[in-house]
Amino acid sequence: MKFLTAEPFRIKMVEKVKKTTISERQQILKDAQFNAFRIKAENVYIDCLTDSGTSAMSNEQWSALMLGDESYAGCKSFYKLEESVKDVFGLPYVQPTHQGRAADYIMAQIYAKQGKYAIGNMHFDTFRGNAEMLGALPVDYVIDEGAKANNEYHAFKGNIDLNKMQSLIDEKGKENISVVIITITCNNNGGQPVSMKNIREVSALAKKYDIPVVLDSARLAENAYFIQQREEGYKDKSIKEITREMFSYCETATMSSKKDGLVNMGGVLATRNKEVLEIANQLAIVHEGFITYGGMSGRDMEALAVGLQEVCEEDYLEYRINQVKYLGNRLKEAGIPIIQPTGGHGVYVDGRQFFPHIPQYEFPSQRLVVALYEEAGVRAVELGACAFGSKDQTTGEPIWPELETMRIAISRRVYTNSHMDVIVNALSHIYSNRDQYRGMKLIYEGRITSLRHFTAGFELL
Repeated sequence: MKFLTAEPFRIKMVEKVKKTTISERQQILKDAQFNAFRIKAENVYIDCLTDSGTSAMSNEQWSALMLGDESYAGCKSFYKLEESVKDVFGLPYVQPTHQGRAADYIMAQIYAKQGKYAIGNMHFDTFRGNAEMLGALPVDYVIDEGAKANNEYHAFKGNIDLNKMQSLIDEKGKENISVVIITITCNNNGGQPVSMKNIREVSALAKKYDIPVVLDSARLAENAYFIQQREEGYKDKSIKEITREMFSYCETATMSSKKDGLVNMGGVLATRNKEVLEIANQLAIVHEGFITYGGMSGRDMEALAVGLQEVCEEDYLEYRINQVKYLGNRLKEAGIPIIQPTGGHGVYVDGRQFFPHIPQYEFPSQRLVVALYEEAGVRAVELGACAFGSKDQTTGEPIWPELETMRIAISRRVYTNSHMDVIVNALSHIYSNRDQYRGMKLIYEGRITSLRHFTAGFELL
């Protein structure tokens, strides 16, 4: 008989959260110009803005934290982190950074070239921001199924379309393609995984034309778990066996360790190319710190060294993926439109289907973010017209993204399924009254369009 299982940990410390009233939240939203990023965390009941840096660390990580060597050069903590990264990634050279976007910046300086294309499944905002500043040309070549919200039967909706990739190489010439970046899992379309077969085939095609491959691997263990569970030939392989094979197909990997590193701060750039390492070392010295701490404290490196091992434990991953699936299933039962199947780190609500009467240029997903906070004090994030909208470089006309979603990101080892039920109840109430909601107007955006959602200002129509 198979028994139901619970979280694979015990809760030994708690943090109180503050409850606010609807009238208080309405004023908070107005003061924040209806941007969830501007809301003070103390005024949030359940925080699903991001899964980045929000994990609860284990007792083993807290113990390791006390061993941190804060020496400027050659600290012991770096070598522990280096050993752990090599074990999980199988890549020989490691440069720590203070967080993922710093690793992303270093990677972009090396691989993103002015006027040249950077192929990806779906590039996330920080690389797009770097590409925009460097004059590079990022293109998203996720498979067509990956851009369909309700296609629940495709197991790997994060895959890159090989035909689109080949067509660009044929049309523009291999000399005009500077890099291929595979994001695992693919954040923009719901935390959807990339299959090992696709990683292998993309790598082979890129190698044929001497184009380097980079894995953006913030959620590497979640992607490996999906491969283990869904892809033929991997059910009997360990998570580490799968991660090492994934990284065997790339030259370089970047990681925001604030996700699958199970820590609150840190990043990694790992590579098999010694020349890339040497450039990364120099850039780290200029922007981060000496090469053996890279902007991280020894304490943080110790915690990350342990976190990388814990995230590869299968009982943890089973709990992690199934909590996200639990929320997705409850929302589906309530008739709420979400991206299917659910991915690894959150549930994405389809804003256009939720508010079909609100046009995309009136930011339906942002309106849902506002409604969810107002109704229940739950903070989520828009990944739609604001976050991924852009402008035609010639005409200045807006370009709207194919997917229009609100992401409910689930922090690791933080919330119980009772918290998930609160989210379901709130969204169900909003959905039953959805006709009463109107759209929003963007009244402020920063100079870098791809990063505008962090600081944007809105008003209700």
